[in-house]
Amino acid sequence: MKHISAVAVSCLIAASALCAEPQTDVSITHGASDATLQGVARMTATIVAIDPATRTVTLKSAAGKMLELEIPNEVRNFEQLAVGDVVTTQYRESLTLSLVDKKAQPSRSENETAERALAGEKPGGTVGREVTVLADVIAVDRHANTVTLRGPRETVELHINDAAHLKRIKKGDQVKVVYTEALAITVQPAGNK
Repeated sequence: MKHISAVAVSCLIAASALCAEPQTDVSITHGASDATLQGVARMTATIVAIDPATRTVTLKSAAGKMLELEIPNEVRNFEQLAVGDVVTTQYRESLTLSLVDKKAQPSRSENETAERALAGEKPGGTVGREVTVLADVIAVDRHANTVTLRGPRETVELHINDAAHLKRIKKGDQVKVVYTEALAITVQPAGNK
């Protein structure tokens, strides 16, 4: 999984360099004792050249930017790519912060997922991870709108924009933080936009 994640991250960096402004959506939802921030970025480019000897594709964005991208051997079905295919990258992430009723020892867990295209399909797949941290509130600064959290590995200071939520948090509370991210890359044949 670690290697596939590195492949996905390099594809995301390349895709973001290719597209001047990816299409993004951001939303914030509030519950009685939690808040969630979610974001999605989508980028699209067309394959304009393929070099099978070096496993390199040249992508062109709608804005006309060009990028050569070397496709690692771990990516299945390279031979299925064709000039004119449309490559779409979608990156999602979310952060949920919620107050916990029962105190427990600060902790951290992480789960990773990966899925690759089946043999014979166009290349693509998804990678993702979810990190859950249980942390103690060790300080609240209502003037600076910050909360300081101590987890099992580190201490962080978070800026809280919602004054109503900040009023409910006090030193000694415990919070659960869930961070998720996922990257999906799909390839559509030319003409199937």
